[in-house]
Amino acid sequence: MDSPIGGLRLRAEHGALTAVGFDADPAGAGAVTEDGPADPADRELVAEAGRQLAAYFAGDRHDFDLPLAPRGTAFQQRVWDHLLTVGWGTTTTYGAIAAALGLPPGASRAVGAANGANPIPVIVPCHRVIGADGTLTGYAGGLPRKATLLHLEGVRTEADQFRLF
Repeated sequence: MDSPIGGLRLRAEHGALTAVGFDADPAGAGAVTEDGPADPADRELVAEAGRQLAAYFAGDRHDFDLPLAPRGTAFQQRVWDHLLTVGWGTTTTYGAIAAALGLPPGASRAVGAANGANPIPVIVPCHRVIGADGTLTGYAGGLPRKATLLHLEGVRTEADQFRLF
């Protein structure tokens, strides 16, 4: 599907969304391709995910209601589950997530690595995690995409401060 952050490729398996990939060619959006889900229920789930994402990008949806099955380690799953609690239009930090998960103070790097491995970005909102100093830090889709997503949610970034002058 096409979006304000570029083409997205949605994948579903066994009745759950498993991935949202960046840099997909949106030319075939809406068409079932050879690598699309074979199961009709998965095709419908991908279509529903596309509808919900389109509503999100239009500013009409703040939460997603989709069955998710991201693949990762138990630790990554804990981080991704926590990301689902970070609400639309808000941000958190890697350190705050580590603390919320009961991890030692130095665990923010491990949280960052798990955040970066999130296979379902946007829907599992890894873009809402910023550095402790308020700066935008790594994003698998690139910092311009992260900034676009945060702006869409009404979150000001450090770059906005520089635009004032």
